[in-house]
Amino acid sequence: RTVGAAQQRLAVLDDLRQRQKSIHSHQTAVSQQIQRLKALEKACGRDGVQALLIEQALPEIEDRANELLERLTGGDMRVSFDTQRQLKSRDATVETLDIHITDGAGERPYENFSGGEQFRVNFAIRLALSQILAKRAGARLQTLVIDEGFGSQDPNGRQRLVEAINAIQDDFARILVITHIDELRDAFPARIEVAKTITGSTIAVS
Repeated sequence: RTVGAAQQRLAVLDDLRQRQKSIHSHQTAVSQQIQRLKALEKACGRDGVQALLIEQALPEIEDRANELLERLTGGDMRVSFDTQRQLKSRDATVETLDIHITDGAGERPYENFSGGEQFRVNFAIRLALSQILAKRAGARLQTLVIDEGFGSQDPNGRQRLVEAINAIQDDFARILVITHIDELRDAFPARIEVAKTITGSTIAVS
């Protein structure tokens, strides 16, 4: 009877050891999976693949934006991008995306430019970004819509913007410009005019 009880206890201990071994193996597998997921999370985060893609695309976006600014400003404005910033407090850098704008007066903060100048910079960067993304996706942007934007421009700025739009018209199947400025109506060959009346809105195509 004593021998049988001892054998039973040994069997129980052996079973516990097997369970412990199984649990340990499971813990190891889970720990490895967590490490892999953390590595994947980091790779897909803003400091991983995203940063790499941005780093690779920025030179092309910068070149394209400056080509557009050349048309919009007659070469008076340029932009450049920085993806790293030096920390003043210590000898280290941080990931960032700073946009530097220069004109005849040198480099100035974005806020120091006029509304018309800011619009031209925004227009150039957004259009460049859209074109580069479409190119990398193997697609072609079919339609460009410009909603207002002319109001912040002086007459010379409006003319440059119209010239820039005409210069890129071959890049798109159609370009739609929405404006309330009457003097710009004759700048484009086809127009859809919407007029508000007491009975509702009317549309005329010319």
